[in-house]
Amino acid sequence: METAPHHWEHVNKLLTRRGPFDVEGFEPSTDNLSILTEMSRILVIGAGGLGCELLKDLALMGFCHIDVIDMDTIDISNLNRQFLFRPSDVGKPKAQVAADAIHRRIQTCQVTPHFCKIQDKSPDFYNEFHILVCGLDSIAARRWINGMAISLLQYDEDGNVEEGSIKPIVDGGTEGFKGNARVILPGKNACIECTMDLFPPQINFPLCTIAHTPRLPEHCIEYVRLLTWSKDNPFKPAGSDEDVVIDGDSPDHINWIYEKAQERANEYNILGVTYRLTQGVIKHIIPAVASTNAVISAACAMEVFKMATMCATGLNNYMVFNDTDGIYTYTFEYERKEDCLACSNKPTIYKVTRSTLLSTFRTYLRDVYNMKSPALTATIDGKNKTLYLDSIPSIEERTRKNLDCTLEALGLRDGDEIAVGDISSPKPMSFRIQYSL
Repeated sequence: METAPHHWEHVNKLLTRRGPFDVEGFEPSTDNLSILTEMSRILVIGAGGLGCELLKDLALMGFCHIDVIDMDTIDISNLNRQFLFRPSDVGKPKAQVAADAIHRRIQTCQVTPHFCKIQDKSPDFYNEFHILVCGLDSIAARRWINGMAISLLQYDEDGNVEEGSIKPIVDGGTEGFKGNARVILPGKNACIECTMDLFPPQINFPLCTIAHTPRLPEHCIEYVRLLTWSKDNPFKPAGSDEDVVIDGDSPDHINWIYEKAQERANEYNILGVTYRLTQGVIKHIIPAVASTNAVISAACAMEVFKMATMCATGLNNYMVFNDTDGIYTYTFEYERKEDCLACSNKPTIYKVTRSTLLSTFRTYLRDVYNMKSPALTATIDGKNKTLYLDSIPSIEERTRKNLDCTLEALGLRDGDEIAVGDISSPKPMSFRIQYSL
């Protein structure tokens, strides 16, 4: 790719000199620039506040082949911090507008947009990239990308991860004036699932306040989410008693909750219920601060640069940032969980009694592993059997009776495994049954 003679002069200073922090195997050379401009393919996931910053930083660092994926369109409320967008862009896909904005400013950078959900892309798509960079506001989306990267891993005969199959994830997150940057090497260090306890608990309002004395618009939204949804939502399959999980990215779900919350707000003369607030409460979105996005994006982009060129030692593996009261940063190594549901490459032991019901197992998956709607299958007497699946009405009706059966009655013996599929991960998870004596 042809560039102006001095276009990447600042980058070349890092790539043509040795330094005290370079990685073993790094050889200073003017040819190193081609790693950025020609060889590396980077996928930026999310084109919001953090995503816009990431695209800008990576493009200015010399990466010339970047893809960006985002399912959202631009809202007027985005314009205060998502600086690639203008008022005339409201209603347009974020990925497309962000890609065009970067290319207009930096012609050497080709940004390919994908206006869709991350779940719409196949494993082959994700396998095309060298590094995945996440600028997401959703824990569910992070878990899914984490599962996708892990599903791409290949193992040798001894069960060791083959280095060439690793798709590194550089993940950034912000919460107001706080943020973090982390580097995940799937199968090597702590993954998203290993660190689920790091995510802050959601804010819960007292149920008595929500039900009897609402004072805030959030109270009205939570009333619909907790009480009205399970009874009256129109999305439940006919004849099914199974709860439908609220999808925070579904306009139909959010619109229904918004309208019901507005009705309740009118009863109590409460102002402020909006579609945006409704989605924010459902998805637990915390308002973003532009300066925090800039700091975390810079940290993430630097890690991508170091990883691609080996010109400096990478982050090991988690950095936290806080400028609530002054500026504070701290770096530590988060250790991988040997029994991690996602990356341990072995079944998770589920200890049960002879009287444990299948419905109890599904409740366990929801409560402990935050699964949304787990589908259960198992190999029993050499035959693959669907234990429960609620995404297809005909199968849900046929397997509903299994929920009230014990695992033993369904034919599961000690040591048998149940394969669990869920929208939180593209990779099926395996649980090994262990009966207590």
